[in-house]
Amino acid sequence: MPVLPSRFAAVILHFAPLFCHRSWRHAEVLLIGAILAPGTRTVASLLRICGLMRERHFVNYHRVLNRAAWSARLASRLLLQLLIETFAPNGPVVLGLDDTIERRRGKRIAAKGIYRDPVRSSHGHFVKASGLRWLSVMLLVPIPWAERIWALPFLTALAPSERHNREHGRRHKKLTEWGRQVVLQARRWLPGRDLVLVADSSFAALDFLAALVGHGVVCITRLRLDAALYDPAPPRLPGTVGRPRTKGKRLPNLSQVLIDAGTVWQHVLVPGWYGGGERAVELCSGTAVWRHAGLPVVPIRWVLVRDPLGRFDPQALLCTDPNQDPHQVLRWFVQRWQLETTFQETRAHLGVESQRQWSDLAIARTTP
Repeated sequence: MPVLPSRFAAVILHFAPLFCHRSWRHAEVLLIGAILAPGTRTVASLLRICGLMRERHFVNYHRVLNRAAWSARLASRLLLQLLIETFAPNGPVVLGLDDTIERRRGKRIAAKGIYRDPVRSSHGHFVKASGLRWLSVMLLVPIPWAERIWALPFLTALAPSERHNREHGRRHKKLTEWGRQVVLQARRWLPGRDLVLVADSSFAALDFLAALVGHGVVCITRLRLDAALYDPAPPRLPGTVGRPRTKGKRLPNLSQVLIDAGTVWQHVLVPGWYGGGERAVELCSGTAVWRHAGLPVVPIRWVLVRDPLGRFDPQALLCTDPNQDPHQVLRWFVQRWQLETTFQETRAHLGVESQRQWSDLAIARTTP
């Protein structure tokens, strides 16, 4: 067993209570090997980097992933607590939510499906990929020595394909349903803290937003330029019968606000624009009620952003806290780019997509 520096060992030992003594001896080797190994992160490569390439009982290390009794969700909770204590002890906790595809093939990879490959696809080019869809919640925090925002994953869940659920007689859950579950899990782990969730347009769904607003989570996502926005419902008059109104007067679409000569634009400087330097943009903002027939009604603050030099297309954002400052909404949203950076770095440096696990339990544990 390698002898670790005391500070390094102290962090790893936080996870020892998740395992029995015998399993922890093997799990500790896998964890150290996963940190130190370059390239692939197969069990064989982890043992090799720890000097155990001639280990006769190598199967015991595989059993940590495919058979041993321990909770990956409790490990996620411990990891989140360590990250919060180190990087975000005060102030609002900013979380990022996004999905990614782990390209895996083989008949025994049961939960795989065919999805749009977000890495290789573009607006005009559609590429399919066979693999596993993972949904990850990350803590967005400034790292002092890096002088940038990092997206640190702490909870990652597998979203099985519709075909897999149909073959196993299970109800298929949409990506927004999985998203609601993992974010509310983080909400339960952080009672008393203000939570801000940043996500892309996949999660701009009224039922998803309304569920999180009910638990005190502020959500920031993209908003369609043709979304149906309304004034809040007027006060109910005494003696009025029937169901109460949920909306007031229809407001102009944001696409009309964008081209209206009377729109007042503010010139602002946004630091760390999509992983780069400071960017000058123009924005306008307002409050409204977003409503669609048969779905919950969500009060929002909309923020319309455009580039005075025309280097990117205008875009609209929403925040489920109508009282939030629009400048802060934009600063939070541009941090979402760090989620894409984290996915790319896990593929390039942490060996994701190099695992050789086949059992369902090992797959659900190895990638997270």
